[in-house]
Amino acid sequence: MPGFFRKRRFFHFSLLFIPLLAVLIAGCGGNSSETTVGTTTQFIFISDIHFSPFYDETLFNDLVQTEVAQWAGIFESSMITKPQSWGNETNYPLLTQALDAARKQLSSMPFLLFGGDILAHKFREKFFGLYGKEDEEALRAFSYKTVTFFVSVVRERFGEVPILFILGNNDAYAGDYLIVPGGPFLADTAELFYSELLLQGADREKYLKTYSAGGYYVADPPGSKVLFVCLNAVLFSGRRPDATVEEEDAALKQLEWLEETLVSAGKEGRKVWLFLHIPPGADIFGTVNAYMDDTGHISDAVTMWKEKYQQRFLELTARHAGIIEAGFAGHTHMDEYLITPSDGAEDSGTIVISPSISPIFGNDPAFKVMKMVTEGWKLLDYRLVAYHFEDPAPEFGFYYDFSDTYGSDLLLKDALIGLYPELATNDAKRQAYSRYYYSGHDGDNPIDDTNWPAYWCGIGRLPKPEYVDCVNNYFK
Repeated sequence: MPGFFRKRRFFHFSLLFIPLLAVLIAGCGGNSSETTVGTTTQFIFISDIHFSPFYDETLFNDLVQTEVAQWAGIFESSMITKPQSWGNETNYPLLTQALDAARKQLSSMPFLLFGGDILAHKFREKFFGLYGKEDEEALRAFSYKTVTFFVSVVRERFGEVPILFILGNNDAYAGDYLIVPGGPFLADTAELFYSELLLQGADREKYLKTYSAGGYYVADPPGSKVLFVCLNAVLFSGRRPDATVEEEDAALKQLEWLEETLVSAGKEGRKVWLFLHIPPGADIFGTVNAYMDDTGHISDAVTMWKEKYQQRFLELTARHAGIIEAGFAGHTHMDEYLITPSDGAEDSGTIVISPSISPIFGNDPAFKVMKMVTEGWKLLDYRLVAYHFEDPAPEFGFYYDFSDTYGSDLLLKDALIGLYPELATNDAKRQAYSRYYYSGHDGDNPIDDTNWPAYWCGIGRLPKPEYVDCVNNYFK
């Protein structure tokens, strides 16, 4: 274990080993509706950091030449001391402020969910431009140092809290959406993530086998009431180039593994939380920009996944809906959710999507504080914590509470499913959903009356034909 991990852990463990009672008593928000469910606890769900070590180019040579343990001091010497706003990636000030804010939200938590995308967009291109030549080994070394630095600053703040993670589409040496199954990025990060994020909260042999092969794994940390099934949805992405036989085989093997994992969990009487970076369904932003006319009709749709993979995934999740307690995703950078279909025997499922810390797509940085029933880990509520660049003295703070905003005292899964039809009929709730979608700033791509059907249909119509039909018939 690198020395800088060992030195930081003992102190933060002492801070985090606080009785859970304080969290059990605390609600998700000051005025949140309470159900008669007994004690509750909370955890952080944060995603899409997209940390850029290139934000101050004057530091680049020092970063290349020094060890990771010295990086914080180098960043702190920069003349850039504040988060950079819309259109930029996460710089060091934003990274540390976001993680500090997340840490301050809760005195204790059973785990933290990180939804992927450690690295900034176009990491390769930016590195080669500053380095002066295309040196793959130099890129690999610098990328790994960046990932290691990220892990160190997370671990510094969260002590002995297990970090359940998934890979984002930028988490690769080869480039965006180009993670190589069985490749060097997976080989280099397998032990680092197992020891320093999961804190060994998974069967080591099984984890190393599946993560090293394809970037997916099952985690079962001590005290967990569910199995965390952590997928590498990048392998399913519609933006991946046409796969080689080996790469297609890796995607199909992951789906076979998912089926085996769900069957096994069912036999053992275990509930499952699915965790994936890229959600299934429509790419709403891509669809609106490429295929929507002035009347709000679309001629086609962009999808997040390749159709054959999505169809198989939805079949599996429908068949095993009875054991899939919750789903979580990132990638879109927006505050939204999905409803996954069932096979009729069970209720539909939901996927909660976290907004991003990176403000590159015009959104304000934000993360979610999730609230759940201690017994059985059923989700109850969440609150959003956001950083608004337009504030006179911006800082991360409370933005809204789901149950208060939408007037629900149901379990979160039931509340989200019930909210879906209301968003089409209740103007106040629709306006709230549209307002919070970008976590406080929608100047670049506002939701309006014309494009609203694309966003509404994206929640509950995941297969492409259903989505297109829903959008084009919304006002009929």
